[in-house]
Amino acid sequence: MRVSNSLTKPCTAFGGQQRLLSGPLIEVALAVKAAAERDPSMMILVFDDTTGRVIDLDLRGTKADVIEKLSRPPQTFAGRYRPRPSETSEPMKEVSETRGRGRPKLGVVSREVTLLPRHWEWLAEQPGGASAVLRRLVDEARRNGGTRQQRRAAQETTYQFMQAIAGDLPGYEDATRALFADDRSRLEQWIAAWPEDIRSHVLLLAFGPKDHSSDSISNGKEAP
Repeated sequence: MRVSNSLTKPCTAFGGQQRLLSGPLIEVALAVKAAAERDPSMMILVFDDTTGRVIDLDLRGTKADVIEKLSRPPQTFAGRYRPRPSETSEPMKEVSETRGRGRPKLGVVSREVTLLPRHWEWLAEQPGGASAVLRRLVDEARRNGGTRQQRRAAQETTYQFMQAIAGDLPGYEDATRALFADDRSRLEQWIAAWPEDIRSHVLLLAFGPKDHSSDSISNGKEAP
C-alpha cells in the first residue's frame, strides 16, 4: 500500500520545552496521542519541520481513525488563475517544433508568458529562439539563486518555530535578528540559556544536520 506524502513529512513534537520525537508525521502523531493519553495535562506542540509551523492534529478516536484523518487530501478549490495581459504586453505565441520520429517530449509544458515589446525584440535577436533563451535564463537564475533561496527558507522555517515556542524566552528578539543576519555565532550566544532541546532544534532547522552542533554553546555564556 502506498503511503500518503502527508503521512511521511518530517515533523517534531515538543512536550513543553522538551522534544518528544522527530520523524514522519504518522509516527509523531501516534506518539503524541499516546503521550497525551498518559498525561492529559501535558502541553504538546507538533511542528512541520519543512515550514516550522504548528500542525493542528485531530487525535480523537482510535489509531486507525487518526491515520485515516491524516491521510485525507487537503481541500482544493476549483478554477484556474490566468493573469490579465496589460496593454503594453504581448502574449507569447505558441511555437511548434518539428520533432523527429521517436523523439521524446522531455516533459515540456506550454504556458502563457507576457513580456514588453522591448523584451520580445531582444529575444528575437538571440540564437535558438525565445523558448530556448527563456529556459537558459531560468536555469541560470536557479543555479545562482538556489543557495540564497535555501538559506532564506531555512531562516523563515526557524523563525516560525522560534516564534511559536520561544517567544517568551530571554534574548528572543536579538536571536531573531542574528538569525536573519545569518550570524550563527551571535545566534548561538543569544540562545545559550534556552532549554537544550529548543536550542538544538533551532540550530538544526537553521543550519541543517551536518553543520549542527551545540558543543560550542556554554549555558553560562552571555551574549554581548
